[in-house]
Amino acid sequence: MMLFDFIDTALLLGLFVLLAGCYGLFYTIGKLMHSFNWINVGYVCYFFQVVVTVLIVMFAPLGVGWKLLIIASCVACFKIPPMAFSYLELTHR
Repeated sequence: MMLFDFIDTALLLGLFVLLAGCYGLFYTIGKLMHSFNWINVGYVCYFFQVVVTVLIVMFAPLGVGWKLLIIASCVACFKIPPMAFSYLELTHR
């Protein structure tokens, strides 16, 4: 792996995690404020996370196992904020 490949991959993986966090944050803000606009901002962040996932899978010099883990993580990230928020609503009523 070349140095630039390492840096590009690290940046893409960092962006992947950042976008996952932004999706969860904006989704939660939207649910708490009953604002579909904030929820939609969260979905836009998730869309960009999917784009970053595709870039990682296509261009990052990672092994197949790591790429499959990134894909599975991206799919799981879509369900985590709604499930967590539902659970918190259920336990705090």
